[in-house]
Parts: sequence; C-alpha cells; structure tokens
Amino acid sequence: MELFNDKQINILQVAEKLFSEKGFDGTSIREISKTANVNVAMVSYYFGSKEKLLESLIFYRTSDLKNKLETIPEEKITAVEKIEKFIALYIQRIHENRAFHHILLFEISSNKRAMDFESFTKVKKTNIKTLEKIIQQGQSEHIFKKEINIHMIIPTILGTYFYFQMNKPFFGEILNLRSEKEHTNYVQFELINHIQQTIKSLLLHAN
Repeated sequence: MELFNDKQINILQVAEKLFSEKGFDGTSIREISKTANVNVAMVSYYFGSKEKLLESLIFYRTSDLKNKLETIPEEKITAVEKIEKFIALYIQRIHENRAFHHILLFEISSNKRAMDFESFTKVKKTNIKTLEKIIQQGQSEHIFKKEINIHMIIPTILGTYFYFQMNKPFFGEILNLRSEKEHTNYVQFELINHIQQTIKSLLLHAN
C-alpha cells in the first residue's frame, strides 16, 4: 500500500483546500508550494505534476476509509450491526471530507483531462467486496434475502447523502437547520439513521 510522509500529507491537504476553493484549473503548483511552505521542486519531486498530485489526493482520502471498512466483517457483532456500522462510517467519513468529494465529483464528471483512476477503482472494488462479505454473513444466517443487488447498495447510500448535500439550502429551510453545526448534527443523527433503515429494508426478510 502506498504511504505518505508528513511533508507529502501537508502538501496534499493544502492542495485539497485550494482545489476546493479555486478549482483544479485555478490552482497552480506554485501557489500550492507557497501555501504549504515548501519549494516547487519538492512538490514536483513527490508528485511529478498537478494531475499526479490530484491522483495521490484521491488515493490518500479514499484508502483511509477502505482500511477502516475492511475491519468490519471480522468484528464479533451481528450482520445487521455490521451493515449499520458500514453505512455510518461511510457517511461520516465522506461528510468530514466533503470538500475533497466535491473536487472528485467535478473531475470525474468533467472529463477535462486524462486521469489515471486505477487506484481509486481498486478502492471502490475493495469496498464492494467488504460489503459483500457482510451481506453473505447475513444470508448464511438467514437474516438477509438471497436476491440482493449488492452493486447498487453503495450508490443508494451515496445518492441519498449527495442529494441532501446538493440541496443544502432547501433542506436547511424546511428542516430549520440554521448553522453548519446543526446541519452536521442532522447528518450524524437523522440522515445516517434514515439511510440505515432504507438499506435494511432492502436486505432484511419481511416480517
């Protein structure tokens, strides 16, 4: 697994902030190096180019979540509890890194530049495999249905979250969420619970 040292992490975090504020095209390597308090040559030495820096940022942010999710199937808890934990961890981490995911969604959808997303694809495949292990446990215990479209579970989780985020002013008004703290609390306690109930309704046998 690729590892990053403290200097690289500092550069990645600075780049993430600048990309989210000014966009990828509006941010230069020189500006990243100046803000990170390192010279341009060091950024080039570690990452080679701005595109490669973005690819490293994607790996840095997504691999951490992957590593945490991978431990869930081995925990001594029920399959239902594992699904709930999988969803909660997924949404919490994405919400914490929402600036990064804004960058990622824009870059993937824009097709403005050739990018190597191989490492990101591997992470997503591993996350599906982790989910598959949890669902197979529930199926072997006759808790979950046999006919489940596993590949559509994560899109269902993320689709609900991102729709909520994309319509933040609207939901802020109708739910009376007047601050960023109230918005985050709603995600933590209400939205995650709603998504957990939705996914469980897809997995569990009807009573």
